[in-house]
Amino acid sequence: MGLALNHFSVRTVDLAASRRFYEEVLGLVAGPRPDFPFPGHWMYQGDLGNPAHAVVHLIGLDAQAPAGLAGYLGARDAGTLRGSGAVDHIAFFADGLAAMRRHLAGLGIACRERSVPGLGLHQLFLDDPDGIVIELNYPAAEAAAAGAAALAPT
Repeated sequence: MGLALNHFSVRTVDLAASRRFYEEVLGLVAGPRPDFPFPGHWMYQGDLGNPAHAVVHLIGLDAQAPAGLAGYLGARDAGTLRGSGAVDHIAFFADGLAAMRRHLAGLGIACRERSVPGLGLHQLFLDDPDGIVIELNYPAAEAAAAGAAALAPT
């Protein structure tokens, strides 16, 4: 059996904040979405005409009409929708470590960093508005180059 990750979904109590995060921080773009009976956004990386490129599905809770979501995906108590729950984090491969560090600093978003020994990866961890941990994996060579640039005389 072939297997590939298609997307992940986030139920959120603040749909606008979640959309801003995935647009402004990760550079995803809101695109076409089926006419579901609940609010939401499909966040794309790449071709908006290909639903396989909708890597994040944001699912909004509509307090005025909760039956649409409950009937389609099942009910959940809004109070339980905080943090990663049993899922520890969602990870992406990325490039442009130095640019992302500047971008996050400009947005005032804190991140945690570490290098993975033996794998050649440097990781950034940040939290989306619902407390879901997002991991960005960069080639370790980018971290080394950034460190060398910081040590170079000016």
